[in-house]
Amino acid sequence: MSVKIEKVYRSIYGLPNGIQMTDEGLLVACQVSDRVSLTKTGEEPDRFGSTYLIREVQTESSNTSGLTAGGGALWLGANGSGHARRGPRPNDADKGHVVKSDPETGETLDRWPIIGDTGTHGLEYDNFEDDTLWVTSTTHRKLHKVKISDWSLQRSIDLPLERVHGVVRLEDGIWCVFTSDRVIIKFDLASGEEIARIDVPEPHPEPHGLTLFEDKLMYCDAASGWIATIETDL
Repeated sequence: MSVKIEKVYRSIYGLPNGIQMTDEGLLVACQVSDRVSLTKTGEEPDRFGSTYLIREVQTESSNTSGLTAGGGALWLGANGSGHARRGPRPNDADKGHVVKSDPETGETLDRWPIIGDTGTHGLEYDNFEDDTLWVTSTTHRKLHKVKISDWSLQRSIDLPLERVHGVVRLEDGIWCVFTSDRVIIKFDLASGEEIARIDVPEPHPEPHGLTLFEDKLMYCDAASGWIATIETDL
């Protein structure tokens, strides 16, 4: 097994806690401000070691951890009020919610409570199965497959470790980040069994949000602000 981890650049945010690659560029969500930036990729960072901003929107999420995009929308994990790091706002969540936002304006299009009345640190819009969102459960150590149109639980995968974060759905499985253990695990979609594992040891940036970048995995570190890539043959 071959694994190469490489720092790419620092996010424009101090606490990036959600990341999603799109055709336009890289989306990054800030846990403090709940803003989402669209930034360029594939270019050298600027003289401050950051990347170049295309545009930025203010969402009505709060204490954001988890970001995905699909179906013409942004999807953010709102983990209760953000008042611990900033002033309170009228639309702050009172508990864990998934917030569906307009990608151009940040306006809330819809919102739903996290199944199990808990929080989430990872979301993934399923590009292989229509009307499907994958949502992590922080308290119950589960990965939920949710039907968006009626917000119904389709199935759950039991997870082996705590503090699950970013999620990436592939045709043959689904990757989940376990931040405290510094490990990224790929699970079989049918059985839920582990089929691959990537360790992310220190001194590499700590993995939080996760996405695909070309033929690599890309992740953000909410502690240091770094964006990094993982090249692997798994």
